[in-house]
Amino acid sequence: MDQITNVMEYKEIARQKLPKMVYDYYASGAEDQWTLKENRNAFSRILFRPRILIDVSKIDMSTTVLGFKISMPIMIAPTAMQKMAHPEGEYATARAASAADTIMILSSWATSSVEEVASTGPGIRFFQLYVLKDRNVVVQLVRRAERAGFKAIALTVDTPRLGRREADIKNRFTLPPHLTLKNYEGLDLGKLDKTDGSGLASYAAEQVDQSLSWKDVKWLQTITSLPILVKGVLTAEDARLAVQNGAAGIIVSNHGARQLDYVPSTIMALEEVVKAAQGRVPVFLDGGVRRGTDVFKAMALGASGIFIGRPVLFSLAADGEAGVRKVLQMLRDEFELTMALSGCRSLKEISRHHIVTDWDAPRVAPRL
Repeated sequence: MDQITNVMEYKEIARQKLPKMVYDYYASGAEDQWTLKENRNAFSRILFRPRILIDVSKIDMSTTVLGFKISMPIMIAPTAMQKMAHPEGEYATARAASAADTIMILSSWATSSVEEVASTGPGIRFFQLYVLKDRNVVVQLVRRAERAGFKAIALTVDTPRLGRREADIKNRFTLPPHLTLKNYEGLDLGKLDKTDGSGLASYAAEQVDQSLSWKDVKWLQTITSLPILVKGVLTAEDARLAVQNGAAGIIVSNHGARQLDYVPSTIMALEEVVKAAQGRVPVFLDGGVRRGTDVFKAMALGASGIFIGRPVLFSLAADGEAGVRKVLQMLRDEFELTMALSGCRSLKEISRHHIVTDWDAPRVAPRL
């Protein structure tokens, strides 16, 4: 794997190594997959305005997220069923995140439990939560995450029903028989079985609460003191409601373009959400990041950090823990270089003036 020079190269290695059903589950988006392509393409419509002759001999990429100090604003998004990619699955991802001194969000639909992930050693970890119809199960999951030392809840809010992922329907996607959704083990939640279409879509329809609303965000705050990040916000209206309803932070996400097709890319939705939040809570970006330049663009548009999903899965499939470590290191190195070449020594120096987007009105350069 020494010859790998960028994050994108892991995708083809994963495609060759993984069974088609598994690769397609990780790689595909909803319906026409327009948003899937747009999540990447939109970054190319943002250009840099680098500042020169600034002393960039020392660069500090460290930041704090919900009060936790991390080495860089690059974190790991929740992705389901990682043991389909590699036998060590979420264990490997947790160790790689900890080694990089950054945050990992563990999926509710993980193939390793919160307790198992905690057993890998120290690290700052958040728990992604789907609110299920059975609220007693939700309370149990949150309690277990707390006991296992998880520091926040990332509440996924864009999935009252699973998006139409046609690759999963064609492949009749189901969890390989040797794996289970470990957080749900022993909770009598039925099985993710083979069906005529996507087994996951059928399972989600049975278990996930379609009546979920803002009052449930309030309810969650009554059962836990952990901060709650609302994941799946794409509009100013919902950003304001998230703040009003006590969210500790917002993750701008379109669920990896796997839910509603023809929503904007997350990088295009980001600025609207940031402006609506008015600095009252941090806003993070999830989706489409493959380069350090992408990280910088998100920060310039007001993000407090970014999350990566598929790059973790593909590198995990290719090379296990070492692959995930390398992805985090490559993104870190590229981001540091972008900062240096843009004339920024710390995250607070990255500003909107460092970029121009194709949706900006023509404007006069700021007077110094």
